[in-house]
Amino acid sequence: MPDIIVMFFILGLIAGSLRSDLAIPKAVYDILSLLLMLTIGLKGGMALHGNLHWSLLGEVLAVTALGFLIPLLLYPLLRYLVRLNGADAASFCAHYGSVSAGTFAVALAWTESRGMMVSGQVTLYLVLLELPAIITGLWLYRRLGSPSGPAQTVASTPLWQETLTNRSVILLVGGVVIGLLYGKQGGSQVTGALTSGFSLILALFLLEMGLVAAETLRKVRLQHWRVIAFALCMPTLLSLPGMATGLLLGLAPGTTVILATLTASASYIAAPVAVRHAIEEADIGLVMLASLGVTFPFNVLVGIELYASILQRLTG
Repeated sequence: MPDIIVMFFILGLIAGSLRSDLAIPKAVYDILSLLLMLTIGLKGGMALHGNLHWSLLGEVLAVTALGFLIPLLLYPLLRYLVRLNGADAASFCAHYGSVSAGTFAVALAWTESRGMMVSGQVTLYLVLLELPAIITGLWLYRRLGSPSGPAQTVASTPLWQETLTNRSVILLVGGVVIGLLYGKQGGSQVTGALTSGFSLILALFLLEMGLVAAETLRKVRLQHWRVIAFALCMPTLLSLPGMATGLLLGLAPGTTVILATLTASASYIAAPVAVRHAIEEADIGLVMLASLGVTFPFNVLVGIELYASILQRLTG
C-alpha cells in the first residue's frame, strides 16, 4: 500500500477528477505552504547544528553544478525532440532544472518513515538546485530563445529579485539558519510543535496538490502528447545524475534517494514566478501541465519508491 501521506494526494486527485466541491481555502493553503517550507528549513538546520565542517564544500559545489548542468542538457532535447519554441524550451529548462519543495517533503517523510539515514544538509539542496537552474534557464532564453536573438537584453533585476527573495527561498534559508543556531533543544517550544506536526501539514498540502493536479490534467489535449511523454519519461532519467552524484560523494542512502528525487522533480512554485516576469512569450500553463499535472504525481505515486529500488540494486 502507498504511504498514508501519499493517500491524501490520491484522495485529492480522485475528488478533483470527480469534480467534487471539496476545496482547500486559499488562505489555508498559503498557511500550509508557509509552514511546510519553514519546517523543512528548521529540520535541516537542526540536523546541521554542531555538524558544519569544511568537508561539506565539495558536496555543495557538486550539487550546485547539477543545477547549472541539467538545464543545459535539457535545452536541445526540448527544442528538437519535444519541438518547443525557444521561449518554452527555456521555460521548461528552468522548471525541470529546478526542484519541487512538495516532492522533497514527501521524499523526506518517505525516507524517515523507513529509518533511512538522511544528512541535515539535504535542505540546502533545494536552494542549491533551484537558483542555478532558474538563472540558467533565463540565460538560455537570452542567448538562444529570444525572438529578437542574442542581442536582446532581459532585465536582470527581476531575475535576482524573484529568485533570491522568493518566499519559499526566504523561509527555507531562514529556517535553516534558525535551526542551525538553536538546534533541537534551544527553541523546542517552537520547533517541537512544527516538526511534530510536519506529517499532518504535508498530508493537507498534498490533498490540495491532488485537487490542483486533477484540474490541470483536465486541460490535456492530443496535441500535447510530446509534452506529456517528456513529463513522464524525464523524472526517471533525471534521477540518475542525482543518484550518481550521491554515490560518487559517498552520501548516506536516504540522502542519495532525496537528491535523486530532487533532480527528478520540477518546480511549480518558484520557477513560474521568475519565468512569468522574465520570459513573457512562454506558455506557463503548458509547463505547469507538465510539472504539476504529470511529473509531480509520477514522483509522489511511483518515482520515490522507484529511485530507492534502483539505488538498492546499484549498491547491491
